[in-house]
Amino acid sequence: MRILVTGGTGYIGSHTVLALLDAGYDVLIADNYVNSKPEALRRICKLAGQDVPFALCDLRSEAETFKLFAENTDIEAVIHFAGLKAVGESVHEPLLYFDNNLKSTLNLLKAMQEYGVHSFVFSSSATVYGDPASLPIREDAALHVASPYGRTKLMIEDILRDVAHADPALRVSILRYFNPVGAHPSGMIGEDPNGIPNNLMPFIAQVAVGKLDYLPVYGDDYDTPDGTGVRDYIHVCDLAEGHVSALKALTAPGVYTFNLGTGHGYSVLDIVHAYETACGHAIPYAIKPRRSGDIAACFADPAHAREGLHWEATRGLADMCKDSWNFQHNNPDGYSND
Repeated sequence: MRILVTGGTGYIGSHTVLALLDAGYDVLIADNYVNSKPEALRRICKLAGQDVPFALCDLRSEAETFKLFAENTDIEAVIHFAGLKAVGESVHEPLLYFDNNLKSTLNLLKAMQEYGVHSFVFSSSATVYGDPASLPIREDAALHVASPYGRTKLMIEDILRDVAHADPALRVSILRYFNPVGAHPSGMIGEDPNGIPNNLMPFIAQVAVGKLDYLPVYGDDYDTPDGTGVRDYIHVCDLAEGHVSALKALTAPGVYTFNLGTGHGYSVLDIVHAYETACGHAIPYAIKPRRSGDIAACFADPAHAREGLHWEATRGLADMCKDSWNFQHNNPDGYSND
């Protein structure tokens, strides 16, 4: 099968491309490099031992999207990663997020319908659960969003359900990620955020390598074992393998929704101490006031993915930190150091 991977040079997309190739799929990457760099493609090809087809394409353009499908009529499925993903930025620039994330998905779905492509795997997020009423979080939990970014994910989920209702041939897998971290064990590809990282582990990694002075820890008075926020962190390679499993499981029409997480919560200080072990030195941090909108704890019930996808995360916190540090240590300036 030829799989179109949108956003395939990004953090999660690049690891999923390698997992797909390892599983024997043909892959076509489409990206516009808004949140990634061409160097990532070069490294994907080196790790894969082959040239991976690539199309420079802005999915916000209907013409470019239809051209992509017209020139690649062997596409049989789409894994859709492409999108803006910074929660804070989305609060300040909601129109940018609605324009980018919704328009790209609508254009993809229209092109798929035109060219008879019926399998779609969507990169959603646990942010659609908001502040959960109970833990662990199951797929049938109430959905609440607190940011324009989260709202785009939930809106796209609703769009996919409506489109699948109208098209009885469409097969959709919605994957709600928890907190992807880590990197490929080779140290060649990993998370390379633009500017100051928005997420915890890449921030810690930049403190560890000396690019940032210290880690701000927002709140140490939550109702958690050490007072800091607890989240479900999942190794990006486990997450990538979850996409391969989701693609294999898409054998019948309909919409299928799965949490991709470990089912285990780690606190901010758990991550700090594990990273100190990985990098071999202390990570300076400072306690700051809570941030508005942050919640005490969030972690998945992964049972449905285990049963429906025959998949579960196998890598632990030590692997997540070791592989993250390996990438950061070898690439202190990310992909731009080449």
